Amino acid sequence: MTRIRTVGSRTFLSLRRHRNYRLFFAGQITSVCGTWMQNVALYWLILSITHSPLAVGILSLARFGPFTLLGLFAGVVADRFDNRRTVIVTQSVQMVFSALLAAVTLLGTVEPWQVYLIATLTGTAVVFDLPARQNLTMQLVGRDELPNAIALNSSLFNTARILGPALAGIVLATAGAGWCFAINSLSFLAVLAGLLAMRASELFPLLGRGRPTLIRGAAEAIAFVRADRRMLVITLLAMVVMSISFNVNVLLPVLAKNTLDAGPQTFGIVTACFGAGALVGALVAASFGRARWRFIIGSVAIFGIAELIIAPLQSVVAVGVLLFVCGICFTTYTSASNSAVQLGTPDHIRGRVLGVFFYAWTAPLPLASPLIGWLCTIGGTELAFTVGGICALAAAGVGTLAVRRSPPGSLRLRAAEPAVA
Repeated sequence: MTRIRTVGSRTFLSLRRHRNYRLFFAGQITSVCGTWMQNVALYWLILSITHSPLAVGILSLARFGPFTLLGLFAGVVADRFDNRRTVIVTQSVQMVFSALLAAVTLLGTVEPWQVYLIATLTGTAVVFDLPARQNLTMQLVGRDELPNAIALNSSLFNTARILGPALAGIVLATAGAGWCFAINSLSFLAVLAGLLAMRASELFPLLGRGRPTLIRGAAEAIAFVRADRRMLVITLLAMVVMSISFNVNVLLPVLAKNTLDAGPQTFGIVTACFGAGALVGALVAASFGRARWRFIIGSVAIFGIAELIIAPLQSVVAVGVLLFVCGICFTTYTSASNSAVQLGTPDHIRGRVLGVFFYAWTAPLPLASPLIGWLCTIGGTELAFTVGGICALAAAGVGTLAVRRSPPGSLRLRAAEPAVA
């Protein structure tokens, strides 16, 4: 009982100790729920307009293409400017684009090109939002509690992953996609209110920060990643598994509509099953104080096995259970990887290294998403899940070999020493 109580108290440590983080957390859970409603509605809308799995892949190309072009430079921006102010700007821009998408959809004038264009503009804002928001987390809670805060961020993200798709399924069935976009636009008010209410004096300082140029700053981050074997393995692993194996944005709408031959409610259910598992995984990750290799490698391997089992299935219940397992693995992997990158990087370069990490995470998506859409077109989701599962297992195997060849004592990821100003 005492051990359970200790684990429980450690799980929510950052929320108890830091007022600024509580404001951030409360605003994010509302906003991210709206974002998930929009994500679900966006893919369902484009599939309903075009009736083409390939168009779903093209939508992902529009959403994540900006990462390919700008991702390496977004981290430089995070290291040059105040993170809280940067996030206020990026969140405001996303709110405006969501309102525009709601307007054209509710007016009945929406065309595929409009969806692709707004998705591209929104994706551009997200490119600069991600490293700044992750760097802000360090300022909200400090180095010692960063793994806990990252896992709690994942828990709110995946709570929203459950609620958002479920609400989206209801709204899609009763009112249409336009109202999902309108609700998302309004939800940004919550996170903006939380950011504006923070006390700047209580933010943890980031040491040794300068004003790097775009090219030089990005080059320094790449050099840092290449010189650190553990960081390089984590980055390359993300490049493979996030683009091919974990690309559920393309797979789930096609799985629900074509393979399971169902409507938006089932799409919401299968997405929520994945989100429920991801929430459980986030709470598990929050109870641990360190990022561990076994979480990173093991989660990728189990995810791959689950995908291979899902491939031939056509039962909503069986698919939902396995997607729950996939969700657990997804969050334990992403939380451990994110913590390892942030704790393994000095303050003055963290934003740029995060930019490289998220670039590896998202830059291949513009190529991988149409590929997955094409696989679904020629062989259904069975072929796409099979390819994703094989890639995950192969990546886990290569990662295991790389870890075994690492110097003694490196299997437990260490925190980098704070940079000196």
